[in-house]
Amino acid sequence: MRRTPARNRFTPRLRTALAAVAIAAIGGTTLAGSPASAAPSGDTTQFKGVNWADPRDNFADDTLRLSGLSTSDTYAQTYAKSSRIISAFRANLGANTVRLPINPYTVNGSYWKSYRGVIDAATAKGFKVIVSYWEGTGERRDGFIDDTATYWPMWDTVVKAYQGNSRVYFEPMNEPHGYTDTEWADMAAKWLDTYPSVPRNRVFVSGAGYNDHVTSVCADPRLKGTYLSLHHYGFWKEYATYDQWVADLKERIGDCASRTVADEFGAPMTTGLDYNHPAPSNNYINFIQAVTDTFRELKMGSVYWPGLRTDDTYSLQTLTGDPARPWLATINQSGADRLAWAWGRGKPVQP
Repeated sequence: MRRTPARNRFTPRLRTALAAVAIAAIGGTTLAGSPASAAPSGDTTQFKGVNWADPRDNFADDTLRLSGLSTSDTYAQTYAKSSRIISAFRANLGANTVRLPINPYTVNGSYWKSYRGVIDAATAKGFKVIVSYWEGTGERRDGFIDDTATYWPMWDTVVKAYQGNSRVYFEPMNEPHGYTDTEWADMAAKWLDTYPSVPRNRVFVSGAGYNDHVTSVCADPRLKGTYLSLHHYGFWKEYATYDQWVADLKERIGDCASRTVADEFGAPMTTGLDYNHPAPSNNYINFIQAVTDTFRELKMGSVYWPGLRTDDTYSLQTLTGDPARPWLATINQSGADRLAWAWGRGKPVQP
């Protein structure tokens, strides 16, 4: 995830690409002119989840450390803590999916043995797990794979470990905004060609740019049969009405809702906003109500950013209790209510 204002978020190449697809949209097609036939029948509502993140937003040039865990923990300690946190996601929110970051420092080094405890604990609890590659920070935070010499061995290790576990899903890269739409589709196709043993229905191909539209990858026949991941955030606009947010989201999805999971979306949860009641003057309330209504309407799965990230104002959960035996508490119940609504449960917005 990125907390950069929308006006600064795009590289020159991406601005050019987005301008081109916007022109196509004006001409009466979707963002990439994707036909309805590009999307298979069905829906993605089986994915009801949250992101579990490193306090550094998952962008790191060293080993990832998920909130509540320690890189000095053994496999057994990691498994035990993770089991409790995963159980809390289910108890507090009704989640059945967790999205986790990986990078070469975490997978190619000694911590991988312990980090596997997170994935193993989650799948043992019946959770679906989406593992996604995050780039580094500083100069490396440019929307490109940092180093292919370490990227492919990382995926070799992860695929070998989990291709046989049907609850584990693979996302080749988070927010590949350095690449043009075509370049990113080429990279995603290369990933699929490299790992033909991974069923396509266990791969999440990120939308182009900041995962901000899925229409281009949806239209690419080389990526047929995969899920598509979309990111959507209220801070992308200073203000929009409910209807404008619905229109914005649907344009980014095009005719591809049946393959798409919103594996990041979020809003402030520590500021006391009540997402259960309309407040037309508030951009974030408009946003959350619009997107959760739309996910429910389109039968799309969604994975909130973040379920747990220390010191993140968007975090829906916070750590409580003994650090060796962690549990979670809900920060904003109205936010949890809207998440449940997106997942097909709960009550609509109250007037």
